[in-house]
Order: sequence, then structure tokens, then C-alpha cells
Amino acid sequence: MMLTRLACYCLLFLPLLAFVPAGDRPAYRLFTAQGQVADYDQMLAQLAQADVVLFGEQHNDPMAHWLELQVAKDLAKAKGPGQLVLGMEMFERDVQPLVAQYAAGTLPDSAFERQSRPWPNYATDYRPLLQFAREEKIAIVGTNAPRRYAQQVARGSLAALDKLPAAEKAYFTPLPLKVDYDLPGYKKMTAMFGGDASAHGGGGARNIIQAQALKDATMATYIRRSLGPGQTLLHLNGSYHSDNHDGIVAYLRADSKKPLRIQTLSVVTQSQLQQVDKENVALADYLIVVPDDMTKTY
Repeated sequence: MMLTRLACYCLLFLPLLAFVPAGDRPAYRLFTAQGQVADYDQMLAQLAQADVVLFGEQHNDPMAHWLELQVAKDLAKAKGPGQLVLGMEMFERDVQPLVAQYAAGTLPDSAFERQSRPWPNYATDYRPLLQFAREEKIAIVGTNAPRRYAQQVARGSLAALDKLPAAEKAYFTPLPLKVDYDLPGYKKMTAMFGGDASAHGGGGARNIIQAQALKDATMATYIRRSLGPGQTLLHLNGSYHSDNHDGIVAYLRADSKKPLRIQTLSVVTQSQLQQVDKENVALADYLIVVPDDMTKTY
């Protein structure tokens, strides 16, 4: 009788056992800057103490967008009502009135998507975040310089902005803008585009870096302006804007009279998730390592 019952139990659970995974297949792993395995809850506690959290994403990575939403939800709980602000590279300063109306619930989704120049992957990757912020009455801030001004700088240097009317200059960081061509990210751009991008060099590379700096500085400017006492501003941006603690971070730290507590996250892709690849160490305070064959959103 005992053997019969055991045989029945085995037959009952065989279908379940057939679906037990052969090995661990995590969608991501979380590490500290120096490559130690990190705990999500401990990270969240540290992020909640920061003034600014820069979440450096890969724009087409679904894990990055899912984690951005989870971090936003958890920070909102940890901070309490009115203490979290959501900043986004994905919306430019000239559409901020539309962003504010959407956050307040006075602009329908259809009108917002038609007028605010959202990125092509908005519906799948960013709309859930905006909907969450609207439901929880979290302020949303578009921080980026309008693309048309960055394009003018890329073609003709920062001098191209000098003759703009004051109303248009309000859409980006105050001029004159100091550019540190020795920042690691900007030096990589020099190598990528070729040419001498130093302060005394000439050519396209320097202009392209100036255009990048205009975006970085503008995002930093409006992060600072949007941050109230006791608040944490969670900012979503491409990882290149905050990796190595330069880009946006450098401009945030340029105002030494008003120091900010800044935490950075960076999403990186690797062929293996057991440890951080050498080239990714210290890119950010926390590293989100995703398999390099992860499905992309575009």
C-alpha cells in the first residue's frame, strides 16, 4: 500500500518537475560600483537618502524600464507624499507645460502624445511611469534642452546660441556654458568622432561635445530648480549622461555652494552575470547587469 501511494504521488508531481528550470536564469543582477553583489532593499534605503538619483538606462532595454518603474514606486513609498519628483531626459523644456498638465490630470493621453513629441518607444517604455506619477500626484519634470538647439550647436558651436531671443534661451541652461573636455565621457566622444576637442582644438568633435554639454548642463540646471527641501528627484537619462559620475553629475557638482547628495545607477549588458566586467567597474554607484541577449524594445 505504501509503495502504491508513493507511486501515485510521483506520478502526480512528474508534470511539475518537468518544468523546474535546469539552472538559474536571472533577468538582471545588481552590483555595487566595485562589483560586489548588492541588495535591492539596501540600495533603495540609500537612494531614499539622496537628493538626486540618476538612473542611467539603455533606451531600448526592457529591464531598465521595468526597474525604473519599481524604483519609482518604492521611492514614493519610502519618501512619502510630495517628496518624490520624477525628472526625464525624454521630454524637452519647451513641452514642460504639457508635461505639467498631464501630471495634473488636465490633459488627456491622446492630446499629450500628439503634442509633446514623445520618443517612439514612449507607449511601452515611459507611459507606465507617467501614469504612475499622475496617479500618485508626483511632479514630472522634462529636463532636456530642445533638440533644435543642440543641433545648432553641433553645426556651429555654442556661439550659435548667442543671438537667440531671451524667450528661447529660457529653454536651456544659462550662458556662457563652460565645457570640460577632459571629462571621461567627453574624451570618449573625441575618440569616437575624431579630431582635437580640446579648448584650443577645432572641428566637428568639439562642437558635438558642446552639444552634449548643453544637454547635460540643461538637465542639471532643471534638476536643481525642480528639487524642493527634503525631496528626492529620480531622473531618467541615457547612461552616457551620468556614467563615470560626469556629464549631468559634473554640472550638478559645479555649484559647490549648494552640494547635493547624488546616487547613480547604470544599466550595462554582459554575456555573463556572475561578475562585473572590468570595463564596467565604477561606472556608477550601482550597476544593473543585464544579459546581452535580452529582448530589446526597438
